[in-house]
Amino acid sequence: MPTTDAQIERVRELVATIPPGRVSTYGDIAAAAGLSTPRTVGWIMRTDSADLPWHRVLRADGSPAPHLAHRQLARLALEGCPIRGDRVDLTSARHRFED
Repeated sequence: MPTTDAQIERVRELVATIPPGRVSTYGDIAAAAGLSTPRTVGWIMRTDSADLPWHRVLRADGSPAPHLAHRQLARLALEGCPIRGDRVDLTSARHRFED
């Protein structure tokens, strides 16, 4: 089933609400947007996120995208996000979306 414009806009809205120093996972965003898979969020982020805080979206284990890891973690560190080794401490930095 193709992704609708409304679903794309909902993902964009959710990502835009993640505050500095906080993060969300692809799965968290998919659940909040009512999508069936986090992969859809990944696709949207790859194709339509230049004007969004893309660096605040991580994998389920708190790790960044491998090809962006250094840049992504550096941006998060500047925002005061708690980083442990090569990933973000999701226990303290995870943003929860309101229902």
